[in-house]
Amino acid sequence: MDFNHLSFQVADIARQAGQFIRQEAANFDLSRVQSKGLHDMVSYVDKQSEKMLVDALRQLLPEAGFITEEGTEGAVRAEDLNWIIDPLDGTTNFIHGQPAYCVSVALMQRQELVIGVVYEINQDECFRAARGAGAFCNEKPIRVSATDDLHDSLIATGFPYYKFDKLDGYLQILSSFMQNTQGIRRVGSAALDLAYVAAGRFDAYFEFNINSYDVAAGILLVLEAGGRVTQFTEDGDPIFGREVVASNTLLHNQLQDTIRKYW
Repeated sequence: MDFNHLSFQVADIARQAGQFIRQEAANFDLSRVQSKGLHDMVSYVDKQSEKMLVDALRQLLPEAGFITEEGTEGAVRAEDLNWIIDPLDGTTNFIHGQPAYCVSVALMQRQELVIGVVYEINQDECFRAARGAGAFCNEKPIRVSATDDLHDSLIATGFPYYKFDKLDGYLQILSSFMQNTQGIRRVGSAALDLAYVAAGRFDAYFEFNINSYDVAAGILLVLEAGGRVTQFTEDGDPIFGREVVASNTLLHNQLQDTIRKYW
């Protein structure tokens, strides 16, 4: 299967979903927001975008299953190939009119990521990667940064909105990075954080209590752009392991050493 060729088609599908989201943002109905849990919201836009993606991807690759955020009816996991979808990563930003949200689509073959697409809607930037074929933004090659000293780095993170039992350790890590980097940014979309690491805009990103559909596409972007992605203190599974550290590779050991002190 030619995953690189397939990734172009996935990018087009992500753009179509993004166009729908862009149109809805102009006249968004706040009354149609629902709560999935503590500080965890979903809108009709998330649900409709996911349905659009599932329908289009099913036609593109009928044998593939799905791992989705919103649980679209009939979107079930398969044994070999699975799409991992976040139809609107950055829902809270979207609901509050903050312009940082995206569509995230990955394809996994058994345990290996083979396609990753992140479409940032407001900037009209489509980040695309296929296994072994490099990473691109609007079809221009992208590469992780060359920063090799933590003190010269700009780092992204996400803040937990539930399961606060590890908050103290996280705050200690945050404090250390505040004092030993050029700054920390919280965009509000894990998929975008990873895409920006891949593009060299951030030198690194870390977050815990994170889901596979938030990070899968972005992880492949970072890897194909020359970066490294692990769990906090070891090489474990960053896709399903609920914690992610992504970097330009050069900073990775420094990041893990800092995290290891407090985690």
